[in-house]
Amino acid sequence: MNVRRSLTAAVGAVALTLGLASAASATPAALNPCGFYKTGSDAFYNHCTGDGSRVVIKVDVSWGPDYERCVAPGTTWLGSAGKIGGAHYVGRTC
Repeated sequence: MNVRRSLTAAVGAVALTLGLASAASATPAALNPCGFYKTGSDAFYNHCTGDGSRVVIKVDVSWGPDYERCVAPGTTWLGSAGKIGGAHYVGRTC
């Protein structure tokens, strides 16, 4: 009986550990990181702030002229991942 109880406890501990590890890897911050990021098909800029500020970013277009854009807090869709090469904060608010 003691062996069965110990084995059940060990299996439960491993399952709990694996469950916590997989839950931690799928946090919202990992899904929407701050700043520029791409998914398989789209490009985004996530302005992470707690003060409600709006900032100017420069969007680097792969096959066209770059442009500046004012973004609010949260995630902003910039376009197709194939057309947008990157984006960064230029150091001023709007």
